[in-house]
Amino acid sequence: MTRIVLRVNGTSHEIEANPSTPMIYVLRNQLGLTGAKLGCELEQCGACAVLADGEPVLICVRPVSEFSGREILTVEGLVEDERCNDVQRVFIEEGAAQCGYCTPGIVIATTALLNRTRDPSEADIHEALHGHLCRCGSHTRVLKAIHRLVQERASGAA
Repeated sequence: MTRIVLRVNGTSHEIEANPSTPMIYVLRNQLGLTGAKLGCELEQCGACAVLADGEPVLICVRPVSEFSGREILTVEGLVEDERCNDVQRVFIEEGAAQCGYCTPGIVIATTALLNRTRDPSEADIHEALHGHLCRCGSHTRVLKAIHRLVQERASGAA
């Protein structure tokens, strides 16, 4: 076991863990942050996505030691003043989830995309969502929510 300092959602946490422990287990089991989901354990479904230094990263197999000194943001950390951020809000309003298992990863990917560009192209959106699997069929509603938020931002409504 090794002491590792993690900065998650703006707060520093000193934890003890085997440095090779996958980050998802540390978030879920030691820090109680259960938004990122364990899906495939192969970095192929996207359910485990978080932002690391502003970039989406899949954490189901990546070791916790890789995240020391990095700024980690989980779906829980997107909440602003006890309110959903714009991505979360529009996903809720558009019903862009069915079972919700994939939703945190898709929200993280969408947040990263919209942090990079205010007006993403259709290709940008598809690239950002590539690797995020939805088995319930809410993908059309996800795209509708993203397009709506882009339009809101363009009109100054968001």
